[in-house]
Amino acid sequence: MPQPPGFRAGAEQLRDPDFARLFSARFGSTFGTAMAPIAMAFGVLELTGSPVLMGLVIASQTAAQVLVLTVGGTLADRWSRQRLMVRADLLAAATQSVMAVLLLSGQARVGWLAALMAVNGVAFALHGPASVGLVPQVVPRERLQPANALLALAQSGAIGLGGACAGVLVATVGAGWAIAVDAGTFLWSAILIARLRPNPQARAAPDRFVRELRDGWREFTSHRWLWAIVAQFSLVVAAWSGGFMVVGPVVAQRSLGGAAAWGWVAGAFGAGLVVGGLIGIQLAVRRPMLVATLAVFTFALPLMLLAGPATVPLIAAGAFVAGVGGEIFSVLWFTALHTHVRPEALSRVSAYDNLGSIALAPLGEALAGPLVEGAGAGPTLWLAAACIVLPTLAVLGVREVRTLQSGPVPEEEPGVG
Repeated sequence: MPQPPGFRAGAEQLRDPDFARLFSARFGSTFGTAMAPIAMAFGVLELTGSPVLMGLVIASQTAAQVLVLTVGGTLADRWSRQRLMVRADLLAAATQSVMAVLLLSGQARVGWLAALMAVNGVAFALHGPASVGLVPQVVPRERLQPANALLALAQSGAIGLGGACAGVLVATVGAGWAIAVDAGTFLWSAILIARLRPNPQARAAPDRFVRELRDGWREFTSHRWLWAIVAQFSLVVAAWSGGFMVVGPVVAQRSLGGAAAWGWVAGAFGAGLVVGGLIGIQLAVRRPMLVATLAVFTFALPLMLLAGPATVPLIAAGAFVAGVGGEIFSVLWFTALHTHVRPEALSRVSAYDNLGSIALAPLGEALAGPLVEGAGAGPTLWLAAACIVLPTLAVLGVREVRTLQSGPVPEEEPGVG
């Protein structure tokens, strides 16, 4: 039975200056990112009163991210992941700043907001795969699980605090100020990432861009557990994005008390992520993907409670449970990627992972508004819950998902930093 890394290993990891900067950067950028969807959702609802337009604005970011992810992953494996992350953070800070100015000045229009959200999605597509690939350059191989758990803690704590702060800010001073805070956090992240001194980056021999994409695809498809779970998540993420991120604010505005009430629900989800990260530091399992997949069932709970009738505290409790399950999945998933995928292909594989996982998310976000207006919030949320439960049951039938063992990290080949 694998031994748990424990809190001591995590505390020792935080003493490393580079990891501490990475930890702080993850917290800062995620704090602002958690505020943005809530602020944008209520901002568009206030501007137009239309769930359909709100869903389309949010979907524009995800759609752009889907289109650029594979390019971002290939660039991260070919170029410096660190420099790519800095540039992506600066691009995100710029787009968020413009959105904040438009909202605060009263000049915001749906078309402009959708276009800026799309540019922001490009920044996320460049940042995400590079971020996954950078972790093993900063963290020793034997400390990857506690490091991933700590990074998950930074992210989850930021989601909780960011969600709660967004609800308060939107309810008191408006969506524009929440977006302005978001811009500042991306700038803070860029400064911290720029100060890192990572180990040399393992790289494959330079090749044609398309050939490098094919090599990453071969690595991705060679792991059946990996592509099966990514296929599962294409439906899970679409359901969660449409149900929790789009329908949730609509339900909050119509029957729960508005942005402040939704801030409590989002904050509870973030608190659950924190608890899940703490569990992840201590967690030792022989079959990590089996445990991770079972944790995915918790995502359906807050959607079923939102379908109502349920009180804000009860919905918040369901969101908390989903946060715990989500973070346990995240810790085990990223540790499996870092320990079973070739280091020189890690960012490309991560890009295919992200691409597959969010490929249907724009569709879920865009359809959520019309479904709410046509069928009602309750049936839409029950449909979203079914789109989480059914593919999760299906992926449990994949033998490699049930039997994948905790394994050693593949040795890196020397590369050029």
